[in-house]
Amino acid sequence: MEFLMVVWEFFQNNVLTKPQFFVGLIVFVGYLLLQKPIYEALAGFIKAVVGYVILMVASGGLVSNFRPVLVGLKDRFDLSAAVIDPYFGQAAAQASVESVGRSFSMMMLVLLIAFSFNLLLVLFRRYTKIRTLFITGHVMVQQSSTALWLVLFCFPQLQDAGVVVMLGILLGTYWSVASNLTVEPCQKLTEGGGFATGHQQMFGIWFVSKIAGKIGDKKKSIESLKLPGFLSIFNENVVATGILMLFFFGAIITILGPDMMHKIDKSFAAEQNFAFYIVEKSFNFSVYLTILQLGVRMFVSELTESFQGISNKILPGSMPAVDCAATYGFGHPNAVTIGFLFGALGQFTAIIGLLVFQSPILIISGFVPLFFDNATFAVFANRLGGIKAAVIITYFSGMTQVLGGAFAAYFFMTGKFGGWHGNFDWDTIWPAIGVIMKYGQYVGVAAVVILLLAIPQILYRQNKDTYFLIAEDYDKYLEVKGEKE
Repeated sequence: MEFLMVVWEFFQNNVLTKPQFFVGLIVFVGYLLLQKPIYEALAGFIKAVVGYVILMVASGGLVSNFRPVLVGLKDRFDLSAAVIDPYFGQAAAQASVESVGRSFSMMMLVLLIAFSFNLLLVLFRRYTKIRTLFITGHVMVQQSSTALWLVLFCFPQLQDAGVVVMLGILLGTYWSVASNLTVEPCQKLTEGGGFATGHQQMFGIWFVSKIAGKIGDKKKSIESLKLPGFLSIFNENVVATGILMLFFFGAIITILGPDMMHKIDKSFAAEQNFAFYIVEKSFNFSVYLTILQLGVRMFVSELTESFQGISNKILPGSMPAVDCAATYGFGHPNAVTIGFLFGALGQFTAIIGLLVFQSPILIISGFVPLFFDNATFAVFANRLGGIKAAVIITYFSGMTQVLGGAFAAYFFMTGKFGGWHGNFDWDTIWPAIGVIMKYGQYVGVAAVVILLLAIPQILYRQNKDTYFLIAEDYDKYLEVKGEKE
């Protein structure tokens, strides 16, 4: 048993929580199962790892570029508030766990049980109807941290072994069911790309896919938007993002002032002009978005092709659930910017509402949910309901993030440690799960797991003939779908 734990600890520290190597390993194994030469499998491994690292560098750059602005707003106006961001939320959850005298080290076993349960549900997909394996390692760690505190908050007397088992099954169920919900939306968006989303807003993606077409007209999408005269420069993604972020960042940084920015951003050199600093920070947004799209193209193409080996030989009818940024290359580039801007507008509206109605807790926007949730929603909404759906959905998503985050940070008491997870699912689904666990106790946990596992069963019964086909053979799925219609 001790040997197995050593092996698991090595796998967790070097592969599972390092998504670039996890994806690379899957690509390598997939190519071998497809009987590709070893040198082709190795080449695929390298391209997948490098592509994912490029994506992570771009994501990290976006976050680090924006975070000083959030810190500046907090310090400039002397705000004592919770930041809705998974990194702040992870730190707040860890502080909450340690404040009640419990160890954060049980996370290793939680990940083992949760990932194993997800794998088990996929292996028995004939009965469970689960088609997705959640492989976004850093997200798994963030979610496990917040969920660990929720379980300890609801069951303070539960011993560590009970906490690990309960949380492992609960998280494994959520990863399986929620990522499974994104199969149809992702396959339709990517036209058979062969992957689902395994991130922080999976229920949100499914919800967007259901309502976008009812809100707007997909024929009036960003792609069909023809801007007249000088406005036509906004048809270029790099130009549009640079200009819009110049106004957005410029306004906030100007309010903060050069003295504050010198204090909080070490990259702002003493001899650099303030106006040029603003331009640089704003244009960095375009730079990192361009880099992100390059990384997505590299690792998604390798993963899509190689996973056929795993799907054919080991897990038929299954697909990997990866970072939500993988979808950005399949939508209009400006959808990402629109999602960010209108999501921000929705968040700021809700924050003003908290101030006006004297909320017992104040929220500060976090970049990760602000960008990644709303950019993802905008990509799907634009494809299914045009620009109108993208604008409306992301605006109300921003409001939901703040209001749901405020409730969660207050109710679960992480606000006093400065943060909450903040992404869409963790401002909607997980607060509801937490409340059910708090007042329903063990019956509540059982009810949540049963209700979640019932969701794929319901989806299967609605489309028995195409449910697995859409994951196995998208061209055949379109053919069957066309015959039915």
